[in-house]
Amino acid sequence: MKLIRNILSTIVVCGVLAGCTDLDETLYSSVGTQNYYHTALDVKRVVYRPFEHAYWTVTRFHTPQELTGDQLITPQRDGWWDDSGVWRMLQYHQYDQYAPYYTHIGGMWIAGFQGVGECNFVIEELARLNPNDFGLTRTDFNNFTSQARALRAWFYIQLFDAFRNIPIWTDFSKSLPKDIKQAPPTETFRFIEKELLECLDPIEQKQSLGSQSNVQGRWTKAGVAALLVRLYLNAEAWIGEDRYDDCAKYAQRILDGEYGPYKVEDRWDAVFDWNNDTSDEMIFGFPSSGGYTYWAYQQETHWCTVPHNSNKYFGDIKCKAGTHNSQFACSPSYDLYGKLYNYELGMTVNKFRKYPDDCRMVKYRNLGNSRREGMFVYGYLEYQEGGKTKRLTATGQNYTIYIRDAVGLFHDLAPTQWPNNKESNLSTGDHNSGWHFAKYPFYADSDEGQLESDYAEIRLPEIIYSLAECKLREGEIDAAAKLLNTVRRRYYPEKNYSTVLYAPEGEAELDMDEMLDEWGREFLAEGRRRTDLIRFGKFSTGRWWDKNPDADDHYQIFPLTTQVLNTNSNLKQNPGY
Repeated sequence: MKLIRNILSTIVVCGVLAGCTDLDETLYSSVGTQNYYHTALDVKRVVYRPFEHAYWTVTRFHTPQELTGDQLITPQRDGWWDDSGVWRMLQYHQYDQYAPYYTHIGGMWIAGFQGVGECNFVIEELARLNPNDFGLTRTDFNNFTSQARALRAWFYIQLFDAFRNIPIWTDFSKSLPKDIKQAPPTETFRFIEKELLECLDPIEQKQSLGSQSNVQGRWTKAGVAALLVRLYLNAEAWIGEDRYDDCAKYAQRILDGEYGPYKVEDRWDAVFDWNNDTSDEMIFGFPSSGGYTYWAYQQETHWCTVPHNSNKYFGDIKCKAGTHNSQFACSPSYDLYGKLYNYELGMTVNKFRKYPDDCRMVKYRNLGNSRREGMFVYGYLEYQEGGKTKRLTATGQNYTIYIRDAVGLFHDLAPTQWPNNKESNLSTGDHNSGWHFAKYPFYADSDEGQLESDYAEIRLPEIIYSLAECKLREGEIDAAAKLLNTVRRRYYPEKNYSTVLYAPEGEAELDMDEMLDEWGREFLAEGRRRTDLIRFGKFSTGRWWDKNPDADDHYQIFPLTTQVLNTNSNLKQNPGY
């Protein structure tokens, strides 16, 4: 495995990062790989190597997706989390004004095309090998090839969403990114669509409920169909074509079980919990393990969604993933007079408060034996030490943390007090500023579930919400409401159904603004908020805390960084930059 990783790393880094010109020598194309394949396991190792890279790639796309939107923020905290203005750059959509964007924006391009290159390598290797030499069948190889093509399409959807004007690279041995021009967006869209449609037939299918662990980490028919749902749902925003009917068609097929059986979990957190490899809500997930890989728990995704030293609150965790840090918080609902803002967007926690007794609003705590309750982290964080109850304090500062749904310099103020300094923006926060959250559990060292949660890349509610949005756009409000209620009713006690469920099953009203809010509640911090805001026409025109509307809509796609442009003279900068 190390041999293949070294070969792939050498080729891809040269082809994508450095723009090397001499990549057709025998050293890279034949020596090493010719002698590598001896068993079926050797073939499978190569096939699934790009999946590990894909899981890591999630960490590259997560921050630009979330911090450019209205729900999550990274405020400065007593000198922490300024980093030369990079977080303000993302919040304000000022991608062309700060040098640090190379890391967060250029990293998406580089990571994405590394993944494309690894998939291309697998596809070509499978084409030259004979399955009979390894005790495998042509059907096995067709499935392997479809796995690689589906994963490549997944990479392309992310790249297409982020940059729109991208090269189509499919031939690892004959063409390299430095030689390819960007394709028109419609051509790239058609390419992704064709790839996914051709993968549907040969790829495997989940056979029964409770069998999810047998296919976790691999594409299934439902997973491929779900990518088509994503593609068609955003077609109007991406290429100006209304493909909502196609979106609805494939979403309905998934819900009808045509591509295998799935169901929504009764518990909201089951699909994020340590044993979620058995969850029938999961359509596609990346496997995690405390002994191997756990990118879902890295800084750029969910590890830094709680304060520094939160391990004390979670149960004296000395996890090898390291200590936490307060990078991500929820965009505030209150100003520094204690009054609710009146923004249409953002106000993340208040959007949850809209419907009473939401079980996600319970304060997060570990219950022991790999169990937890609640999703948000707020208020005082108490823990036991030396037989005494203590409260978490701000690192480097001598004040007790009391986490609020507001951003300002609170320091040691009592919970009922508000600071005299009423300036509230990304530069004026402290360690009390902004509710935190724990969507994936942070279990103690003694719990077998620590770091075991697989990353939920595609969940069944995404398909339900996509179909509901399509119906809502067609004026089928009741049908859309009933679909959303199939997921939403798990969050509220039955006694509240009359007020929290959408009509006609309840009294809550559903329109496009509420649909966008509901996307935000269901998929908080799952790496899609920017995409949803763009599709609803709110990304450039919307106003939320510390964010005014953009001058125009060119910020809906990211610029190509200087580093990327220097690797390929055929690349052209995106419009407006």
